[in-house]
Amino acid sequence: MRCMKRNRQLHVYMILAVLVMAQILVMLTDSGRLPGKKDGQNEPAKEASQEIISEPKELYAQSAVLMDADSGRILFGKNEEKVRPMASTTKIMTCILALENMKEGQKAKVSDHAARQPKVHLGVRSGEKYYLKDLLHSLMLESHNDSAVIIAEAVGGSVEGFAKMMNERAKELGCMDTHFVTPNGLDSKDGGGEHATTAADLARIMKYCITQSPKREEFLKITRAKSYEFSSVDKKRQFSCTNHNAFLTMMEGALSGKTGFTAKAGYCYVGALKRDERTFIVALLACGWPNNKSYKWKDTKKLMEYALNNYEYRDVWQDFPEEEVAVEDGVSPEGEFAFDGKVRVGMKPEEREGSLRILLRKDEEVAVEKELKKALKVPVKRGQPAGKLTYKLGGEEIGCCDIVTLEAIEARDVRWCMHKIAEMLLL
Repeated sequence: MRCMKRNRQLHVYMILAVLVMAQILVMLTDSGRLPGKKDGQNEPAKEASQEIISEPKELYAQSAVLMDADSGRILFGKNEEKVRPMASTTKIMTCILALENMKEGQKAKVSDHAARQPKVHLGVRSGEKYYLKDLLHSLMLESHNDSAVIIAEAVGGSVEGFAKMMNERAKELGCMDTHFVTPNGLDSKDGGGEHATTAADLARIMKYCITQSPKREEFLKITRAKSYEFSSVDKKRQFSCTNHNAFLTMMEGALSGKTGFTAKAGYCYVGALKRDERTFIVALLACGWPNNKSYKWKDTKKLMEYALNNYEYRDVWQDFPEEEVAVEDGVSPEGEFAFDGKVRVGMKPEEREGSLRILLRKDEEVAVEKELKKALKVPVKRGQPAGKLTYKLGGEEIGCCDIVTLEAIEARDVRWCMHKIAEMLLL
């Protein structure tokens, strides 16, 4: 009887203990503190604390691009591959080609065709002579159409010849949806199609102008000038130009840019900004029509602020630890008569502790893929390729590093075997 009474008491105690433990678990669950997790490690709270990054919305431009000027990567696009007329943003190509091809102190005579160009124009007269370096300021600061034609005829022999140079350079830069007909951007067409580009191609041309061209410093100096004064070669006529790129004083680090407008193209703009080590390019096409001249500045500022607030350089380099790869018919350091040897592989000494700095959005991550050969054939030389590391962003390769052999391995052939047998017999 006493044993039965003790058993009943034990059962009661066990039931009470289970009930108490259940109540404790309920209290912990309600407070968000589950066993095995530290404070602040609850998944819902972690997700809620993550910053949500939204891309620019409600842009006025019908086509827009935000580009990283260093890599050429498009960070944001809106109808970026849509072909549209680009008006006077054309003149960035006219300017850079002239800088790269004109001679020091080169002069140009005004043709009848150049003198007939519509406004906006400098107002040159047929037969007058000007220095090309002066006309480049007229071209980029005031966007004068007659100056563009004078430059084109002097550098390319004719407007058609210069347009051919423009199209050839566009193709070299990877601008496959761009076709130039005029050096000033006035709406026109020829056998190759209409004078037009895309926002993506326009950004690529600006990238070339400010980061790749051997004349990039001269280009930046001209496009950043607040004003410029010059005269005709005979000094009979004097001119003064003022820069109409309002973006230069709109944001800290504004670097360069060019406006444009025709009735068909609407307001267009391409500009660049550099802050710290980051350089961004914005290209806008069909960004409103009169009386909405300020739309291009609002869109440019919105895209630039988005870039500055969300993109930063990060070093994504990863050191590859040494591994061993089998060597068919190789001499094994552990057992010289083993069927297969092994060789150590890793990164080249000069690439260890390297660096790969990439401009990334705060929520972007770079994937690193390793490819390593399963086996190598003898003889193996030191520094021989054995695989590679590939860095990818959004599925696109952005960098790679070779994995190489760190030592040499001899072939275990008949000659080597005979040599070893001879050594053993001598011993």
